[in-house]
Amino acid sequence: MQCLNFMAYGFIFSGQGAQQVGMGKSLVENSAAARRCFERAGEVLPFDLQAICFEGPEAALTETKVCQPALYVHGYSIVEALREAGKLPEIGAACGLSLGELTAYAVAGVFDFETGLRVVAERGRLMQEACEATQGGMASLIGGDIPSAEQLATECDVDLGNLNCPGQTVLSGEADKVKEAVGKAKAAGFKMAVPLKVAGAYHSRLMQPAADQFAAFLDSLPAFNAPQIPVFSNVTGKQIADPAEIKAALVAQVTSTVRWTDCFNGAVALGIKDFYECGPGGILAGLAKRIDRDATVTSLSEYQDLPL
Repeated sequence: MQCLNFMAYGFIFSGQGAQQVGMGKSLVENSAAARRCFERAGEVLPFDLQAICFEGPEAALTETKVCQPALYVHGYSIVEALREAGKLPEIGAACGLSLGELTAYAVAGVFDFETGLRVVAERGRLMQEACEATQGGMASLIGGDIPSAEQLATECDVDLGNLNCPGQTVLSGEADKVKEAVGKAKAAGFKMAVPLKVAGAYHSRLMQPAADQFAAFLDSLPAFNAPQIPVFSNVTGKQIADPAEIKAALVAQVTSTVRWTDCFNGAVALGIKDFYECGPGGILAGLAKRIDRDATVTSLSEYQDLPL
């Protein structure tokens, strides 16, 4: 495999759960490019994204239909602010956790900002409907290994939602069955199991109605472009370059396991050691420390964080 220019950076984009009230405020105040992104979002979306991001309330920002567009616009705005300042480095690869994968594709030129925003908004709306129609839950397993997590998921009839890093997996499914899995986790070899405060069972079979409708929505759109930089799919943990395969993978991603460890390792395998995390909270930087100790991740959330 050919390695990239050693100065190239990997860009990684946050997923749902990273949102924070106040996100993007200093970007908009200091960057005309970021301001245009938020203003365009206000014209496209049926709610005032900027007001919710900057002022809350937290309950509104946490709603799936709001949270997903918020993180998309925020992550994309960081890249645009760097570009505007002439400080955007060579991007050697991009990947994102769950929703963040769509931000990565936008940055890679698979679709333009507005198309991506409409895609993300529809994804969030459909997933929220699926959450409201089911009684779902998720739980993080600490310790153990993937085969043990798979066995526990099978025993309790739930799905493996995320492979976040060595020693951290996530189960997703019907709330009572996830609760059963939490109760059995220590006996199955895990240090602990932590129920997550989520609206539903993301990346599980309970999201199938959302996936079906999302597929129809994507089919109604013009063909995507091939990515201009390598982007790693959560579904396979590998690069996908064919536009039709990207659409199919984005549909599958709604119900399938997020293979974040494989995505990050794939970028490292290209020769990338330095990453920028575009999103609040530094969550991906924390996971990266568990995946590859030699990789360096700098978290960018607000204007003062940018390497200007």
